Amino acid sequence: MPSSNDDWSTRHSVQATARRTAALVNALADEGPAADAVAEVLREYGEVGAIELSAKDIAELRAAAGLLREVFAADQVDLAASRLNQLLQRSVGTVRLTTHDGLTPWHPHLDSDDNAPWGEWFLASSCLAMTVLIWDHQRPPGGLCAAAGCQNVYLTQGSGPPRRYCSRRCATRERVAAHRRSRA
Repeated sequence: MPSSNDDWSTRHSVQATARRTAALVNALADEGPAADAVAEVLREYGEVGAIELSAKDIAELRAAAGLLREVFAADQVDLAASRLNQLLQRSVGTVRLTTHDGLTPWHPHLDSDDNAPWGEWFLASSCLAMTVLIWDHQRPPGGLCAAAGCQNVYLTQGSGPPRRYCSRRCATRERVAAHRRSRA
């Protein structure tokens, strides 16, 4: 049976942080997500305790999501790395280790401190995760869904053919639409 530290480490792995990044970028794509909806995504990816998000917090998170979307939009590893380097250069602090005053195991942060604003924290932690993904896989960390009308981002994971859609639903919808066009 894993210890609580093992549970925490699993929830806060690079992959989990990258999945949280994609989920938040998608949740913040609409102009008006409710703070409750964003808080729910944060909880789903391991945030605990009260999550109070002001209108300013949502605006900062949305701005960070827009910047991160540009990394997902890069279809070549050099372009993804360049966009990520620009974000790292202008918007994050130095690497430091924290335990959040002993509440978690030691882990890296790039934000200014443990009480950094939500937008700063989101951008810094996402940049760190996407940096590791590019480093590990030598390819863009994700992409933009190719389905008509879908604006979602997705992570590229594992081996196999390049991914084009954010979900099976979007892939199926596109295949059905293509089939109908060919039959018409």
